[in-house]
This record gives sequence, structure tokens and C-alpha cells, in this order.
Amino acid sequence: MKKSALKEFIREEIIEILSEATPEDVKTQQDLNKELEKTKELMADLNEDVDDDFEPSASDINKKDSVASLATKLSKTNQEMKTVVNQWKKAEGAEKESLLNRLKQLTKIKKELEALL
Repeated sequence: MKKSALKEFIREEIIEILSEATPEDVKTQQDLNKELEKTKELMADLNEDVDDDFEPSASDINKKDSVASLATKLSKTNQEMKTVVNQWKKAEGAEKESLLNRLKQLTKIKKELEALL
């Protein structure tokens, strides 16, 4: 089937389907369209009110007990632990012992932060 013949066939089908609609069907569809417009307006109003509730403010994010701050502290602790481990590998004697004690302290802090998260 050629493109022009296909276009003509589709056009005829659409006209046929639309011509079958009764005045009652048209009225029903118009009522539905009005209801959809009302629903659309109400949803827009609702979304404006709801957007403020879902977005945390900067002060919420920066609270001392917020998840974001705990996650930041945990990542800093992990980074410090990696640094101390590298220093511990290179150290000898008393310095190695002090770095080991620091690692133990950092491990306790890390476990506390993970428990809070």
C-alpha cells in the first residue's frame, strides 16, 4: 500500500468513527473534559503546596543529627583511618603503638556512626 493510499484510508476511518458519535456521546465527552480541567487545576494547586513539604531546607540538612552530617563524619573517619593505616605501615617502635591506639579510637567512632545511621 502506498503512503498516500494509507493516509487516505486512515483519514476515512477517523471520519467514519467520528461520524458515528451521537450527540449524547459528544455531551458526555465535553463533561469529561471539563472534569479533567478541574482535576488538572486542583492537582497544580496541590503540587504547589506539597513541594514545600518534601524539600528539606539547608538548615535541615546541616542539623547535627541529620543523616547527611553523620554520613559526612563517617566518610571523614574512614579517610582518616586509611591515612593512619598508611602511617602505621611505615612507622616503627613507639610511634607504631600510638598509631595503633589511634586506629582503635577511630574504629570505635566508626562503629558508633554506623549504628546511628
